[in-house]
Amino acid sequence: MAGTLEGRIALVAGGTRGAGRGIAVELGAAGATVYVTGRSTREHRSEYDRPETIEDTAELVTAAGGRGIAVPTDHLVPAQVAALVERIDAEQGRLDVLVNDIWGAEKLFGWNVPVWEHDLDDGLRLLSLAVETHAVTSHHVLPLLLKHPGGLVVEMTDGTAEYNRDTYRNSFFYDLAKSSVLRMAFSLGHELGPRGATAVALTPGWMRSEIMLEHFGVTEETWRDALAHEPHFGISESPYFVGRAVAALAADPGVARWNSRSTSSGHLAREYGFTDRDGSRPDCWRYLVEVQDAGKPAAPEAYR
Repeated sequence: MAGTLEGRIALVAGGTRGAGRGIAVELGAAGATVYVTGRSTREHRSEYDRPETIEDTAELVTAAGGRGIAVPTDHLVPAQVAALVERIDAEQGRLDVLVNDIWGAEKLFGWNVPVWEHDLDDGLRLLSLAVETHAVTSHHVLPLLLKHPGGLVVEMTDGTAEYNRDTYRNSFFYDLAKSSVLRMAFSLGHELGPRGATAVALTPGWMRSEIMLEHFGVTEETWRDALAHEPHFGISESPYFVGRAVAALAADPGVARWNSRSTSSGHLAREYGFTDRDGSRPDCWRYLVEVQDAGKPAAPEAYR
């Protein structure tokens, strides 16, 4: 992918860590200039209170071969998003790729806690962070993206439309948030398609984010040690796998065929031929249906 996105301008909204960081870095590795936004900076942490920052991500983008630009932005504040768009327009005159990866709600939902027992303030805050932010961002950013034909919007979520249609996602608020983002991509596709742009919903699989590695007490280098406690974790993927999925979409002159659709990193790896950094192609969502959700013994290698 090196150089395939030279001269392209991307915005990764919510690029501090996890999938957002992996996407920003892989867009940079393909030669793009990447604006990275979020609330966690070297001067101020969000309520997540984690060490990752947008400046770190921007530096990784530059080190990968692109140009990373960190812009502190709270995407719940329309004025801040409007100012971000004005800056990108003034500095670049265009925007080719918008990745809506804003989340920030990992600590706000309870697993298998029914809605009447769930903390209401936490649930509503989750919806604001995971859904309202995407709407605010699209409202302000899309006019710039539409200034030139061929723009791409990637709505990041958890689960494909097919999987989430048939599967309860652990919490009323979590389920609603992730399904809403899937529908956003569908709706945006109908509004952007006739205007020469494409919107697609994309999900990683079981991702080895910073939080997930920390949960298992492992690192990216030692992640397989976690299989002793959770054998199904063998189907996991690095954040760079979904990053390569976005880079492949952005470089595809026929990307319009994905408009309004939902897809996954594993599906796109088969379509475009890329791999994760270790050379594997984990197909998590097929694995979940055929093995984990079916109650079968772990057999991740057959799906990598």
